[in-house]
Amino acid sequence: MGGIIKSSIARKVAMALSGLFLVFFLLQHFSINLTSVFSKDAFNATSHFMGTNPLVQFVLQPVLIFGVVFHFIMGFILEIQNRKARSIKYAQYNGGANASWMSRNMIISGIVVLAFLGLHFYDFWIPEINTKFIQGDMSGMHNGELRYFTELQHKFVSPVRTLLYVISFAFLALHLLHGFASSFQSVGVNNKYSGGIQKFAKAFAIVIPAGFIFVAIFHHLNH
Repeated sequence: MGGIIKSSIARKVAMALSGLFLVFFLLQHFSINLTSVFSKDAFNATSHFMGTNPLVQFVLQPVLIFGVVFHFIMGFILEIQNRKARSIKYAQYNGGANASWMSRNMIISGIVVLAFLGLHFYDFWIPEINTKFIQGDMSGMHNGELRYFTELQHKFVSPVRTLLYVISFAFLALHLLHGFASSFQSVGVNNKYSGGIQKFAKAFAIVIPAGFIFVAIFHHLNH
């Protein structure tokens, strides 16, 4: 029994650490996207740097992809374990009373976010890989200017695709509202700063997805 408990705790810690790692990249990604609202040239220059820098492309990008895959696989494993535990203690368990909707439905919000990542890869990452490594075009140029801003705007011309992005980021907010805050508890953060950390995590969970929604709607209305 002790080994099972330790194994479960280790998985939760690994899940929390991978989640915190992904939150850092989410903030970085948002910061770059936000520049597209204020400056086409700044967004193009930053995107070109990120898209051609060997450290980003061949070290950070593979690590990020591994982190995403690891986080979601670990999430499914923990969900299966939790469902088994609930089935054993069903008579004593009252989900609505003991946990929030967000904590009880992390798997649902996680699946939506995972589906969104598939769409996002289809929209941006796969064309980028095709352009650079299959067509062999590392210039980033199209019709005499860097192509990144134009490609970004083009993706948000469709109201349907824009709506899909908005819905996905809303689910990301739900996922983060529980996941980001609970990550600190899972790694053992329990001190006088815990209250402030929890407030920061919940603010982050709302502000960053809302920021992504703003960027999507902005480009839809200004293409």
